[in-house]
Amino acid sequence: MVTGVLTRRAFVGCGALALWSGGACRAFAQPQARLAAIDWGMYETAVAIGVTPVAVAERIRLAQVSAVRVPGSVADLGLRGAPNLEALSLVAPDLVLSSNFYGFITPQLERIAPVYARDLFVAGEAPLPKTLVALETLAAQLGMADAGRTRRAGIEAELDALARRAASLGDRAICLLAIGDARHVQMFGADSLYGGVLTRLGLSNGWSEGTRFAFTAPVPLARLADFPDARIVVCGAVPVAVRHALAGSVLWNSLPAVRAGRVHFLPDENPFGGAPSALRLARHVVAALEAA
Repeated sequence: MVTGVLTRRAFVGCGALALWSGGACRAFAQPQARLAAIDWGMYETAVAIGVTPVAVAERIRLAQVSAVRVPGSVADLGLRGAPNLEALSLVAPDLVLSSNFYGFITPQLERIAPVYARDLFVAGEAPLPKTLVALETLAAQLGMADAGRTRRAGIEAELDALARRAASLGDRAICLLAIGDARHVQMFGADSLYGGVLTRLGLSNGWSEGTRFAFTAPVPLARLADFPDARIVVCGAVPVAVRHALAGSVLWNSLPAVRAGRVHFLPDENPFGGAPSALRLARHVVAALEAA
């Protein structure tokens, strides 16, 4: 199981950056340690507390969907599930940020630098609280505990304020989804970052099943007919070709929410992000409901 502290195997590579104490590595002495991120949620967590990693996997796509800035100077490590280890070695990170998604490549990563991983997305478990805790735990690991506490408090306060605004907007359940093609969607349950946002806002999630953590859209569009009274909130841009296909789709246009104008389209979002992406989605959802 991937843990939220540096692994014992990774300790061998800690060197002067950390000291062994009670079975774990102490926090890094310098706040601006060179970080490389395989996991997008951990990238956002680092940026949120004031440290921009020097490298990240799938940088171009992350820059399109992330709630935090991804500078062009950040090196691209290739695919998240199969990062370019040579590129990772070249950026010479002090610490690699990962998650349970990528536990299978931890041994390879540890040959390059210590690995700090968090179990952010686990089937059946709400990730939003974990992303908030990660702000503090990563900050503490980097010797920046105050920054982590301050950032978490700020995000929590804004989420509370958004929940107060949403208190009068929960007349219907909400189906949060991403559209894959004209026949398939990805639904976000309570064990997704998006579903956690609805819970935090006090809004009802129409999708009671779990989230399929995949990079595809595995749910047939026809399932939306099971929620005739719900609002549909589409998270992320829909490709032009898919929009055209939906415009002519008998199934899509027969959905009660579509016929009644209860469909809301949000900008690009990051379902595998950290607390910053959760906060941005909360802002977008509340704004969309207020404008309805």
